[in-house]
Amino acid sequence: MTGGCVLTALRLENIALIERLELTFSAGFTVLTGETGAGKSILLDALDALLGGAQGAGASRLLRQGASRGVIEACFSLSPPLLRWLEAEELPAEEGEVVLAREWRWSDGRLSSRNRLNGVTINRSQVQALRPLLVDLTVQGQTQQLARAGQQRRWLDRCGGAPLQQALGQVGVAWSDWKTAAAALDQARAAWQQLQAERASREALLADLDSAALEDPQEALHLQQEQDRLAHGVRLQEGVMTLLGRLVEGAEGAPSVLDHLAACEAEWQAMEQCDGSLAELHGRAVEVHQLVQDLARDLDRYGACLESDPESLAALQERLQQLRALQRRHGQDLAGLIDLRDRLRDELHSGGAGVSLEVLEQRECQARRCRDQANAQLSQCRHEAAAWLEGQLMEALRPMGLANVRFAVAIEPSGPGEEGADAVQFLFSANPGHALAPLAEVASGGEMSRFLLAFKTCLAAADSHVTLLFDEIDAGVSGRVSGAMAALLQRLARQRQVFCITHQPLVAAAADHHFRVAKQVVEGVTHTRVSQLRDTRARQVELAELAGGDHQEARSYAASLLGRGATSPEAHPAP
Repeated sequence: MTGGCVLTALRLENIALIERLELTFSAGFTVLTGETGAGKSILLDALDALLGGAQGAGASRLLRQGASRGVIEACFSLSPPLLRWLEAEELPAEEGEVVLAREWRWSDGRLSSRNRLNGVTINRSQVQALRPLLVDLTVQGQTQQLARAGQQRRWLDRCGGAPLQQALGQVGVAWSDWKTAAAALDQARAAWQQLQAERASREALLADLDSAALEDPQEALHLQQEQDRLAHGVRLQEGVMTLLGRLVEGAEGAPSVLDHLAACEAEWQAMEQCDGSLAELHGRAVEVHQLVQDLARDLDRYGACLESDPESLAALQERLQQLRALQRRHGQDLAGLIDLRDRLRDELHSGGAGVSLEVLEQRECQARRCRDQANAQLSQCRHEAAAWLEGQLMEALRPMGLANVRFAVAIEPSGPGEEGADAVQFLFSANPGHALAPLAEVASGGEMSRFLLAFKTCLAAADSHVTLLFDEIDAGVSGRVSGAMAALLQRLARQRQVFCITHQPLVAAAADHHFRVAKQVVEGVTHTRVSQLRDTRARQVELAELAGGDHQEARSYAASLLGRGATSPEAHPAP
């Protein structure tokens, strides 16, 4: 066995009828036997619970009666896919193994659980992602699982190996890209349709804004200032004349401000001749004189611009009223109205929305072509995988009492999705003269058991790196068929670790490792005990029990199975 995951240890505490149990396992083929009701499925139930099962009421039934705490802990060796997953999740891989544990506790009438991996707490979604990397559980009567939409397609995909998985990944990317492009196009089309429906009102709005000839966001403020100036033109002119009179010409026979400043400047100059330290003050006086002269000139220019024009004032007030009415009507200031007008021009006249729609249509078309090309490549890989699976399954099924079996994988086009555009169905016929029909509808329980075993064998050869667990996969088959199934399980165990719960002595004798499960009543309390049968004598006794009881014929049959090899049903007919 190379590169596969191996369950090396299992510890249970207060689980079902088990108070405390520690088991160690090895690679190869391991069987669990015991009387009906002894609790042989405890291994499978425990692993299922550990890897995300046993939620809600199922969890409370799993705990040993009266216990407030329960623990399931399993140790697995690392496989390459498991190591890659640990690295991606930034979880520790200690000494080439992972220890996965789940603990349940009752607290305040409520049962809670916690998962840990190598001592680090992990969440349920991580556990669910981890499960397919560790174990593959097969039980008799998985017809419902086979009938689920997409299940047979996913099983076929696992048979295609790395090329198919790569094609499947490309399909997922192409599908996501197309969905994004299609959503953007749908959104743009909806917006375009809405725009068309509102076009008349938008055109009327644009015409209203265009007629206003808006250019300056501050126009209303400027107009208000101009209106105030024109409305008070006479008063302003009077003020200018008064100020110029006092600054330049003088008033009521008194000198003007400039006359006083000129006289002051002459006096500063005379004083500076006596005291040179006054030069700075003299300079400042000169500056004041110059500033007042500049002020007088600017005031004179302002007065020259003043005019009282009733027509100009009326036009200005009309424009101001127009702008205020626009702002009230549309609930925006001038800056917002200018921006609205520009956007409407772009949408209605420049063809911006139409151009964007055309670009999005081109992107969606290109993404759809990439999606369809990826789907076609994936479909080709699936046809190749189907041809391989058909040949391998026929080879595995015929020795198991199905000499006339026919099997085919039907691949039909379907609507595209993130897993391609193929509908996959397994077709099956076990009898001559009967047409191929859907496997889940026509296979009997025994035929389904054999099919599942053969299929998992093919899957292990293709890509599986996990521990395989079979729960009474050989139930309801004859001794001859069980011998063929035993041979297939042995062959499978050369590639992967295999566990099998069985009632068939031929299957049990073929195992590398044998565990017996039994019930014991101690002081009125029922317990489940699991013991490994390490010597030939113990295994002979157990095989004799499976073969029909502790009598000479059964003991002889059990000894022959262990003594000469268990995989030839012709050599070991059932007693």
